[in-house]
Amino acid sequence: MPFETIENTWITLPDGRRLAARLWLPDTGPAAAILEYLPYRKRDGTAPRDETTHTTFAEAGYVCIRVDIAGTGDSEGQFDDEYSEQELHDGEEVIAWIAAQDWCDGHIGMIGISWGGFNGLQLAFRQPPALKAVVSVASTVDRYSDDIHFMGGCLLSDNMNWGGQMFAYLTRPADPDLRADWREDWLTRLQSVPFSAADWLRHQTRDAFWKHGSVCEDWSAIQTPVLAITGWADAYVNAPTALAANLAVPTKAVIGPWEHRYPHISKLDPADFHSEVIGWFDRWLKGQENGAEDLPAYRTYMQEHFNPTAHNSARQGRWIAETTWPSPHVSEQAWHLAQGGFSREPATGTVAVTSPSHVGREGGYFCAGMRIDNELAGDQARDDALSVCFDSAPLQAPLELLGRAKLKFRFSVDRPVAQLVARLCDVSPVGVSQRISYRPLNLCHYRSHETPESLRPGEIYEAEIVLNECAHYLREGHVLRLALSTSYWPIVWPAPHSAEVTMHLQDCTLHLPVREVTHEVQASEPGPAQNYPVLAGEQLRPPSAQSERTVTKNGQVVLETFDDYGKSRDPYHDLIVGSDVRMRYCIHPDDPTTAHFETAWSFSFEREDWQVAISTECRMTCDAQNFYLYRKLRATEGADEIEVLTKEWSETVPRGLL
Repeated sequence: MPFETIENTWITLPDGRRLAARLWLPDTGPAAAILEYLPYRKRDGTAPRDETTHTTFAEAGYVCIRVDIAGTGDSEGQFDDEYSEQELHDGEEVIAWIAAQDWCDGHIGMIGISWGGFNGLQLAFRQPPALKAVVSVASTVDRYSDDIHFMGGCLLSDNMNWGGQMFAYLTRPADPDLRADWREDWLTRLQSVPFSAADWLRHQTRDAFWKHGSVCEDWSAIQTPVLAITGWADAYVNAPTALAANLAVPTKAVIGPWEHRYPHISKLDPADFHSEVIGWFDRWLKGQENGAEDLPAYRTYMQEHFNPTAHNSARQGRWIAETTWPSPHVSEQAWHLAQGGFSREPATGTVAVTSPSHVGREGGYFCAGMRIDNELAGDQARDDALSVCFDSAPLQAPLELLGRAKLKFRFSVDRPVAQLVARLCDVSPVGVSQRISYRPLNLCHYRSHETPESLRPGEIYEAEIVLNECAHYLREGHVLRLALSTSYWPIVWPAPHSAEVTMHLQDCTLHLPVREVTHEVQASEPGPAQNYPVLAGEQLRPPSAQSERTVTKNGQVVLETFDDYGKSRDPYHDLIVGSDVRMRYCIHPDDPTTAHFETAWSFSFEREDWQVAISTECRMTCDAQNFYLYRKLRATEGADEIEVLTKEWSETVPRGLL
């Protein structure tokens, strides 16, 4: 279907601020609209991806609109924080504005991955009248428990990594072709960019800050049908099934083998994302009786052992489906922990768990799909060797897991602050260990994420770790392994001291979500990715990536990565953009307070006689009492790189019980 692309239009909010939007308008007259609402710059940041999605949706008869959040991209105003009240209130105004346009028939859907997946759910929670359906990819229902900041009450190193990335992103200027005031606005952005990593780090428990935007606070508030999608290589694996289990409106969950990308552009078995999205919106925005509501509640890729590697590589498995979720075909099996393995009855005695600080080297990048390559979890055998492992006997029959395993245990510690990390692994007959699922727990949170408490050495406590969702088929002859460690670097920032966690086996049980291997439902799996448009930009520098692990003379274990995202010219408006990022993680196995993370971003923008460049640096270190955060930016203008601003910030945040 023919459509017109409008590179920029302005949405004027009631307070006078203007948000920048890109439009794809089909030639059909008033039509249903699909909104994607992001801070990632529709002019350049998401333009290549938008070409693959919104053009296809417009050809299917939808108005598509890509809006920059206030203070980002070309939009006016100041950015304050992710999923803030300003962002969500503005989103409601945007939806009302779209519904009032003569090219819209009043029916609006939202789509997005990650940030856009989050705010799609969050806006549905607020019930704007014109919002009729949501497609949410790689999102969360609980901002404290399942985002990029904390997991199980433990601090994720990606809190600083993501804060550094957003720091770099928010320093980028609006396009002078669209904003005559671009330079004044740019200086304001540079001077006032929030120190997000420090702000987030101050909220160390599940307080009101994190409850805001967490739709699990009231499932009944979401009244629009939701299609929730993610991939097993992604960090965000828990939301689709949680939504399918808890929402009263039509909700479907799909989890494929993909990383943190839309499925059609995944590097891990790309799939037909377009048909899934169009079918969902056709049903709920156009009223077509296409059977979308009759699809199985949960469709997923049941993975199998595939000799894991950090590099992008094909998955192995098959698609399955469950008509309803939770499924009556999944039952819980209790496996009691015993010395080195499992037993049918509760065992006796204790097992001590203490790990060097660099356990986790094979864990991969927390959110695979953000880098170019070298980011997936590899063979866990080296990490297993530094952990305490409980192994099953070689399986006499296949074992199929679908859901969230739970480790219930009694423990004591020798430190007031300690962590325990549980990994579930599939070990082949030749010893290759593939991670199935994992989850850390800050043991100070054994009772509550809202009111943690310092632990008393020697006292016995009870706790539970609910591991992340999984779908995994273990073949006959393979071993199911539970690996326990007191560290998981660099995904999890370590506790202030090396600790020994004593497991009291009498009350330690692994509860497995076992699916009937013989149960099958027509999977209605997504087919292979269809052909889609690609932005025909001029590549001026190709992308490239490097990753290197070293050990220094003093024993520091170092991981250094470099991703050059290349440099290209946009064919629609000739803007040339280049970017790259360096990251460095290091730690000494014997001293968790040596944990060190740093990252540096570079951006360049140019067109004819206009050039600007931005470089940012961020660093985080710690001791037993505090976290130390540092950041710096340098911005230049012109071919001679005349300095516009250089500024540094430092913050010290007390560790509390982290």
